[in-house]
Amino acid sequence: MQSPSVAELTDRAREVFRQIVDSYLETGVPVGSRTLSRQSSLGLSPASIRNVMQDLEELGLLAAPHTSAGRLPTEIGLRMFIDGMMQAAEPSPEERTAIDASLRRGLEAGHNIEDVLGETSAILSGLSRCASLVMVPRTDPVIRQLSFVPLGPRRAMAILVGADGSVENRVVTLPEDLPPTALEAAAHYINQHLAGQTLAEARTALAAEIERSRSTLDALTAEAVSAGLAVWSADGAQRPVLIVRGQAQLVEPSVDPERIRQLLGELEDKQELVRLLDMAREGEATRIFIGAESQLFSLSGSSVIAAPYRGGSGRVIGVVGVIGPTRLNYARVIPMVDYTAKSLSRLVA
Repeated sequence: MQSPSVAELTDRAREVFRQIVDSYLETGVPVGSRTLSRQSSLGLSPASIRNVMQDLEELGLLAAPHTSAGRLPTEIGLRMFIDGMMQAAEPSPEERTAIDASLRRGLEAGHNIEDVLGETSAILSGLSRCASLVMVPRTDPVIRQLSFVPLGPRRAMAILVGADGSVENRVVTLPEDLPPTALEAAAHYINQHLAGQTLAEARTALAAEIERSRSTLDALTAEAVSAGLAVWSADGAQRPVLIVRGQAQLVEPSVDPERIRQLLGELEDKQELVRLLDMAREGEATRIFIGAESQLFSLSGSSVIAAPYRGGSGRVIGVVGVIGPTRLNYARVIPMVDYTAKSLSRLVA
């Protein structure tokens, strides 16, 4: 069902709806007409409020979880509220300082980009009281050193030390009949001739060297070098790094344990999370996915707020966001995510 616009509601319906949503986001429980009449400044009787609630329910904006209960906003209702009625609150000076200080500390200490983003993601989780996530830019490591450890016939462990001090390893499939000395020669060639280059640059340089028939390597060793470089290039292109922090923020005594179990299971599906965040990469501004609007979180009924951040060229290089129940303080959390993304764009560039 398509959400009606705010303009389609009467002033009375708009105010009743706003107060129901505000109450729900604050308490998480259904709102009854008698309670609304007693606590609000509407000046309406419970009977009048019930009539308005019925109209809003027919529009798909409210739902009654039980026959005798009050009303809750539906996901369609929350979408209309966020898009057309919500008044966002800018992050406080203390919140902005906490986000910026986390970024500066990591960068000034010379931490690699993943550590900096992980620390900032943890700060965002604490401030928003949600789980936070950040998709790290797909970076091409600069080679400091590469070595091979034989594992058996046609298999070796390639260990790459990056210029930033990072260490990663991958299992490499080798050419048939490759002698042990060829692995040593391959590592020596990479460290002597390709160190200081990115993996993409190293592969291009190796291809050009072989094409000109001026390589000091024999054919099998050249294949070992190529295999050692290719395993990272292929893996890095297919596996963006995703950092998730603060899952414990999602475990509240008042929340249905089954919903928590479902949500924590969804967070383990990193590939689906990346697909969802790739949708946010395509936008110019913060994206909000409410419940069933994202296939991944439709069962747990969770919301995702995500914003892209940019590198020095202005190109989107990653996404930062939070995950929480649909009962979020959207007016506070959306600007907080947006501010974090803009801070990342300024300081990571």
